[in-house]
Amino acid sequence: MDGHDDLGEQPPRATPAETPTRAPRKSRLGLKLFGIFIVLPVLLIAAWTAVALSWVYSEGDRAGYVQKFSEKGWICKTWEGEIAQQSMPGSAPQLFPFTVKDDSVAHAITALMGSRVSIHYKEHRGVPGSCFGETQYYVTGVKAVAAP
Repeated sequence: MDGHDDLGEQPPRATPAETPTRAPRKSRLGLKLFGIFIVLPVLLIAAWTAVALSWVYSEGDRAGYVQKFSEKGWICKTWEGEIAQQSMPGSAPQLFPFTVKDDSVAHAITALMGSRVSIHYKEHRGVPGSCFGETQYYVTGVKAVAAP
């Protein structure tokens, strides 16, 4: 017949060393989905943030009076402020919002509040979220300026 007699002989089975071990299909699919939907977006956002913070769109100086300045944030603390710029006496001031990440620059601005200052800033466009500051203008230096 088929080479086996009817006495209950079974064909030889593979030993555990001969059978390949594979992870269950579900766990491999789960890992792939985790990588695609969690890890990949996190890596892309981190790369975008690194590029946005290292690439300077513009940089310059603004002069005026620091109108308000405070440390803000629940988790990510940054210094946020506004400079009131007045082109002519009697005209309405133009407000320039800015962010300071460096504590030494923040302390220098606090010491110069009430006097005319010039701030040096760098503009970083496209920074995601508000953890790195509420504005795109990051102040890197400040100095006192004689009033006009």
